[in-house]
Amino acid sequence: MNAILASDEIGEVQRWRHSLHRRPELAFEEHETSRFVAERLSEWGLQVRTGLGRTGVVGTLSRGSSRRAIGIRADMDALPIVEATGLPYESQVRGKMHACGHDGHVSMLLAAARACTRLPHLDGTVHFIFQPAEEVEGGAREMVREGLFREFPVDAVYALHNWPALDVGACVARDDAMMAAFGTFEIRVKGRGSHGAMPHEGADPIVAASHIVCALQTIASRNISPLDSAVVSATQIHGGDAWNVIPEDVVIRGTTRWFADEIGRKIEQRMRSLATAVAAGFDCQAMVEHTARYPATINDPKCAGIARDVAPRQTPGLRVVDAAPSMAAEDFAFMLREAPGCYIWLGARRQGDNPGLHSPRFDFNDEIIPLGVTFWVGLVEASLGRT
Repeated sequence: MNAILASDEIGEVQRWRHSLHRRPELAFEEHETSRFVAERLSEWGLQVRTGLGRTGVVGTLSRGSSRRAIGIRADMDALPIVEATGLPYESQVRGKMHACGHDGHVSMLLAAARACTRLPHLDGTVHFIFQPAEEVEGGAREMVREGLFREFPVDAVYALHNWPALDVGACVARDDAMMAAFGTFEIRVKGRGSHGAMPHEGADPIVAASHIVCALQTIASRNISPLDSAVVSATQIHGGDAWNVIPEDVVIRGTTRWFADEIGRKIEQRMRSLATAVAAGFDCQAMVEHTARYPATINDPKCAGIARDVAPRQTPGLRVVDAAPSMAAEDFAFMLREAPGCYIWLGARRQGDNPGLHSPRFDFNDEIIPLGVTFWVGLVEASLGRT
């Protein structure tokens, strides 16, 4: 490696991360985070574009005369969760926290951008992409829609995510699917309200909704081949206000997951058929809304091969391992639909208690900062180094 983080720089990156952790911002509200990122990139002489995808930032570093270009993306947003870590740098914003490690992703990519300015043999362009709203709201889609790759064309685009299920030093870059597609649904069950003591005078939407939730579980088990992957999860049920009143309607909400597009269409079709039929059996009506949010995250095999080669060869302490894809979703998928690329998991398991992503007790593992930064710098050198 031509650029390695010094110990004082590692400490500085940790302080960046802790500062970002104290001030979490939700989707498309990442104004302080974006300002911090833009100021650092400008200090180091990168060309900076702000406001792409509302709060997104792109820092561009060009050297030499080659037309080669890559993009590296980090997500910036936090989650609407009340933090329960008790850390000295715990969130100072009630009800918001970095429970997925995006504070760490931003800090590592910033450090990599600075390290890349010191590389003497680059011949090409790297775009450091700081993306808003990864959690549910589709910030990658918005950046692409507003011209991310028209304004900053790339030969390949990369992203990584800390992964507490893997040991520190392990990384995964599959040749195909990494993360599932993701949809949300809302089923409104309308009945006829009545007194709780006289249910026969109405049509009970709570009973109908309960049977619909059970019926939805048969989609994956009876309508989708066991050789394919599908998940339907009801995560909310809302209805009623009084102890002794059967309400007029009930709302069921949840998520769906799949890989193949035809499976996603099948899930929606069966959801509509089951909900309306089950509701009708209880003299109720069901109105179904299903929205496909994110496509599946599918790696390009060539880019995945580059990542697997860089990991052990240019990043001491990293080793490539294999793992099954995850049914969780990632909006980096929108970027991968526009350009070949690779999404990487970076092991971040803690010794002892190891809260998972989106837990109120989760905290990014600072131990992986040098690995992540060195990997990014190695990837830039492998992609854009003079031959």
